[in-house]
Order: sequence, then C-alpha cells, then structure tokens
Amino acid sequence: MDIVTLARFQFGMTTVFHYFFVPFSIGTALVVAVMETLYVTTKNEKYKKLAKFWGNIFLLSFAVGVVTGIIQEFQFGMNWSDYSRFVGDIFGAPLAVEALLAFFMESTFLGLWMFTWEKVNKKLHLTFIWLVTFGSMMSAFWILAANSFMQHPTGYTLNNGRAEMTDFAALLTNHQVWYEFSHVIAGAITMGGMIVAGLAAFQLLKKDRKDHDSFKKSMRVGLVITLVGSIAVLGAGDLQMKALIEDQPMKFAAMEGSYEDSGDPAAWALIAWADEREHKQVFGIEIPYMLSILSYSSLSGSVDGMNTVNQDLIEKYGDRDYFPPVNTLFWSFRVMAGFGMLMLLVSILGLFFSRKKKPTLYEKRWMLWIMALCTFAPFLSNTAGWLITELGRYPWTVYGLFTIEDSVSPNVSVTSLLISNIVYFLLFSTLGATMIYLVRRELKKGPDYEELVLAEENQPSTDPFDKEEFDV
Repeated sequence: MDIVTLARFQFGMTTVFHYFFVPFSIGTALVVAVMETLYVTTKNEKYKKLAKFWGNIFLLSFAVGVVTGIIQEFQFGMNWSDYSRFVGDIFGAPLAVEALLAFFMESTFLGLWMFTWEKVNKKLHLTFIWLVTFGSMMSAFWILAANSFMQHPTGYTLNNGRAEMTDFAALLTNHQVWYEFSHVIAGAITMGGMIVAGLAAFQLLKKDRKDHDSFKKSMRVGLVITLVGSIAVLGAGDLQMKALIEDQPMKFAAMEGSYEDSGDPAAWALIAWADEREHKQVFGIEIPYMLSILSYSSLSGSVDGMNTVNQDLIEKYGDRDYFPPVNTLFWSFRVMAGFGMLMLLVSILGLFFSRKKKPTLYEKRWMLWIMALCTFAPFLSNTAGWLITELGRYPWTVYGLFTIEDSVSPNVSVTSLLISNIVYFLLFSTLGATMIYLVRRELKKGPDYEELVLAEENQPSTDPFDKEEFDV
C-alpha cells in the first residue's frame, strides 16, 4: 500500500461515485424538460404531475452530485498537488467558466423552476427547466475540455516545468473535447431515460398501486429518450474509438487485448484473457474481419499491437513500461458496449410491447422485471467507460507530458491517505444510502401524492351517529 496506489484508489473512488450522479442529473433534467414540454403542448395535467414528480428525483441527484464534486476537487489539491501545479494554468480557465457561468446558470434557473410553478406563465416556467438542462450540459462541456487536454494536449507550451496555455481556442477545438462531450451527453440522455423507465417498471410490479397509469406514461417517455440516447451513443462512441488509433494507440490495443500486430484484415476478440506479466494473450475467441470494420469501416486494415506500440513509446518518451491494465480495459470495454446494446434493445422492445394496440409489457411480470433491472445498466456502462478513459492513459496523467508518479503530492503520507480513504468511503456510503432511501420514499408517494392528500383533506368528516352506532 504505497502512496501512489492509495492516491490513485482515492481518485478512482471519488471520480466513479461522483460520475454516478453527473449523467443521472443531466439525463433526468432532460426527461423532466420533455415531460413539462408535453404538458405545455398537450394541456394534459398528467404530464405536469410527472414533471414535478421526476423533478424531485432529479433534485436529489443534483444535490448529491454537488457534494461529491466538491470532495473530488478537494482531493485534487490534497493528493495531486504537483499535478495541479503542472496543469493549473490550463485548467484554470475552463473550470472557472464552468463554475461562474454554466453551474451558476444551472443553479439559478433550477431555483426559479422549483419555486415558480404557479407564479409565472407555463411557457416561461418551461424555459427555466430547459435552461437548467442546457446549463448542466455546458457544465459538462467545460469540465471535459479540461479532461480532454489530459487525453490529447493542445494549445500549450512548457515553461519552468509547467504547461502554460498559449491558445484558448485550441483547447476548445481539440477534437477529443467533441468526441468526449458527444459521448458523455449521449450516455447521460440514455441514463436519464433508462432510470425513469426502470424505476417506473419497479412501481408497475406492485399490484396495489393506484397510479399505474402515471408510471406507464413515465415508462413510455423514458423508453423514447433511452432509444434516442442509445443511438447517439453508438455514433459518438464509434467516432471516439477510431480517434484513439492515432491519439492513444496503446489504449486502443489494450481495449482489444492485442499484444501482437493484428495483420490485415484484423480479427476482433469477442472474449480473451491476457497474461499481463508476460505480455501475451492466454486465450481468445476471435471474429474475422470485425476489428477492421470497427476501426476503419472497411473489410481491410491492420492495427498495431501493444508490443509494437510499447517500443514506439520507448523511442519517443524513454525506457519504461507503458502497458496499461489490459484485462481491466478489455473487459471494461465489453461491459460498456454490452450494456449499451442491451439498453438499445430494451428500449426498442419496450416501446413495441407497450404500444396502445397490444400493451403486453404491462401484463408480463418477467418483462417488467427485465425493464426494472435495467435501471442499473447505465451506472455499470458509464463507470466502465470512465475506467477505460482514465486507466487507459497509464502511465500518464497528461498524455505524453506528465506521469502519475510525478503528479502525487510530495508531502502526503500512507497514514493520511488511509484515513482519508476510509473517511471518504464512509461518507460516500452514507450519501449513497441516503440517496436510495429518499428516492424510494419519493417513489412510494408517486406522482399522484399531492392530489390524493388534497382529496383526503377535502372529504367530509364522518359522524359516528350517522351509522346509528348508539341505537338501543
């Protein structure tokens, strides 16, 4: 348990937990905006109740996301001070814009949306939630602009051991920004839709609920959004993967588990396992031509293996081991892609089997269980995607410029890292449990809660003498 390992574990823990809630809030904000749009355009009060209901769950994810984001920034300064010094001049501008413009915009209009339901006209109120959605996406853009510099540095010069920005426009036009942004937003849209559809399915499994119609509408809206997001993820992910062939060939080869050059045409390993000590594949099942198709959209084309790429990196950056954790990357890619395809398939079949003419989905409990369990699919898929993004860059924090070992704070100790890791773990566990409890409580209330409470309050009181209980 050395300092670098503990610091990396803490970074991974805080990043993964924070990223549970970033696409959660972006996606559910979009779902709420769509539902309120349906209310304004159709005048159907059901959609207003749904927008309010799912808006409460969005607010919970937003609040937890803010807390976990603060913790993540705190651990940067605590454990990665040399890294912060190296990239501070680059990261300062986009992160300042994110906090002062995008996040401020998102928070301001979120407050207006929460407290002005009956105080402004419908279209203006609808504008508020769309501005919240836009602000959340722009917040993601500025953070990804900083992250993309770590993947593919542009617009900088090295001065006194620090990266200094020379071209802000180059930072924003970095092609990795747009690959990451489109992929992340598409994934967030998919996540928002799938969470709403999945949680609605859980409620439809309860036969004693009186608000099944509201959850059926929620599921349909969620599935449409999941379908749109899933298709967008396929396109964005394909473009980002192809860009890695040039930008980070080691990451690309590790995702495919290829130690040796593929040859032409290139076969794709469906499943495989690597001996990471000996740098060779132990076994694998390959599909001919498939890697050429995925890499070049052609039946021909070869890909360099990790052994070749490692020699190229040694010649360029010096003698060291540039191999990332191959098995983790290989299987993370398949988890990400597999669950992405599952959500696409579930959204298509779910919409088909919930159509008005023959809504089979609501009558088959096993179908509802599949839909409900898919609630967890976007969390697994997004987490696997970020493992690929960050672990695949090994041994760099900033690709080709700054290593992980150079990035760790010089004054942290194993003891301090152990204590902070335990504290963060307990804090995240408490936040996670609280989030689950509050979401379950909101689901138990349901979209019709306010209406049912109001109806009960307006019921005339029952006089026991009306029933002649005391007749002799």
